[in-house]
Amino acid sequence: MSLYSTMDKTQLEEEYKKLSEIYAEYKAKGLSLNMARGKPGAEQISLSNGMFGVVTPETNFKTEDCPDIRNYGNLYGIIEARRLFAGILGVDPENVFVGGNSSLNLMFDTMACLMRQGAGGKPWNKQGKLKFLCPSPGYDRHFGITEYFGIEMIPVPMTQTGPDMDIVEKLVSEDSTIKGIWCVPKYSNPQGITYSDETVRRFAALKPAADDFRIMWDNAYIIHDITDTPDHLLNIFDELKKNGNEDMVFEFCSTSKITFPGSGVAAVAASKSNLKLINDRYTYTTIGFDKINMLRHVLYFKDVDGVLAHMKKHRAILEPRFKIVVSMLEKELSDLGIARWQNPNGGYFVSVDVEEGCAKKVVGLCKEAGVVLTGAGATFPYGNDPKDSNIRIAPSYPPVEELQAAMEIFCISVKLAAAEKFLNK
Repeated sequence: MSLYSTMDKTQLEEEYKKLSEIYAEYKAKGLSLNMARGKPGAEQISLSNGMFGVVTPETNFKTEDCPDIRNYGNLYGIIEARRLFAGILGVDPENVFVGGNSSLNLMFDTMACLMRQGAGGKPWNKQGKLKFLCPSPGYDRHFGITEYFGIEMIPVPMTQTGPDMDIVEKLVSEDSTIKGIWCVPKYSNPQGITYSDETVRRFAALKPAADDFRIMWDNAYIIHDITDTPDHLLNIFDELKKNGNEDMVFEFCSTSKITFPGSGVAAVAASKSNLKLINDRYTYTTIGFDKINMLRHVLYFKDVDGVLAHMKKHRAILEPRFKIVVSMLEKELSDLGIARWQNPNGGYFVSVDVEEGCAKKVVGLCKEAGVVLTGAGATFPYGNDPKDSNIRIAPSYPPVEELQAAMEIFCISVKLAAAEKFLNK
């Protein structure tokens, strides 16, 4: 097949007619397929069903630092859970706060802490207009939190090694109203890019104009590898110590895509002063999170090795799904010059850039044919993709046979939108 850009009008008309007929056949099937969000599928969730039986009335509810986990107390979380997350994140247990079921909730509350209490200085909400750097394409819920607090979002282009650090360094060093940046450092959402060692070191060595600048290091996919060649991410806290910048980062993770979404456990790693900031807020909102659920996870996994063994089971389910997505993209689109994508070694998404000005059209065509995708523009601040080209594919939730059908419809829609664009030039 020739590049669409080299076809003459007659060839494009023939191509468009053929594609329209194929698309109509799919549309007539009345399918209802969903690839909108990175939800674990039923098979993945069932991997953790054994967890339900590890806590019984006969369980010893006493832990090292809690006489009875069924009662109030232990705002930082039981020490056994803090050790488990410390092992995952590569930090000391004393630098870990274990909260409720959602890292997103911890991120929101951390932002609320900074707005109301500040980071060792004046509260953010007393400092006038604020700005936040947002690597794009990125995670829509990060952008939602920032917009909720009325903070102006500044897009920063993503590269193959992470955010464009020349831009990041220049902006944060010159503008004291820039208070932070969102980061998904390993298998970024949606592109699946892992920050290079140089990028991590440059983050750790930042010299912001604002002394209360904070990096929100959302390490959601830190152990979510799906190939034999997983990406390596440098430990940000090791690098921060070398630069005396330990207070600059809040690192988040959870078991939401490890055990049960909505019923997992979340944690944040930070310096002692940053953890005190969080503690001071939660002192007024809870007397302790769900310690029984923390114990359930500790008893089930025992240690980090147990978690990593569990993740191999997730890989066995996810890897074939990612292969379907990438192989379909390569088979149907690679020779046409109308789409570009990443082939990630882990995470939950495949990011596709279609012809400029076509993303909304593609998403709309997919929806009409029964395939729901994340809305076009969602991966950019304010939902505004300036090129209208980026689309996030989430392969985890649909059964394999449905995923195959969904990708067929996706590829047809990409071709249709591109052919229409070239015809109208």
